[in-house]
Parts: sequence; C-alpha cells; structure tokens
Amino acid sequence: MSGLTTPSTIPLPRLRPWLLAVPVLLLVAYLVLMDNGALSQTGAYLHELMHDGRHLLGVPCH
Repeated sequence: MSGLTTPSTIPLPRLRPWLLAVPVLLLVAYLVLMDNGALSQTGAYLHELMHDGRHLLGVPCH
C-alpha cells in the first residue's frame, strides 16, 4: 500500500476570494439575465442598464 497518499487540504486564504466572488457573480448574473424589474426596483436607470445588458448578451427579455 505504498501508492496511497493523504488528501491535501485547500488553505482558507486561497479559498476566501472564491467564497466572496461567487455569490456576487451569481447576483449580477441574476440581475442581468432574469430579474426583469422584480429585484431591481431602485429606479429606471438600473432597470434600463440590466435591460440593455440582456440585449447585449442576446437574452430574450420581451
């Protein structure tokens, strides 16, 4: 059994940026691709920005 190795652990400092970035990126993807004003009720500017982003990505929104 000399071919067995112990699994290595991922150090927290290398994992922390991903733990912070993934939820932010998922929120941005939701706002751009699927929101249609349900969450972005902060004004017409944000709604129009997300609407134009959908058109830029080719996502149908009408």
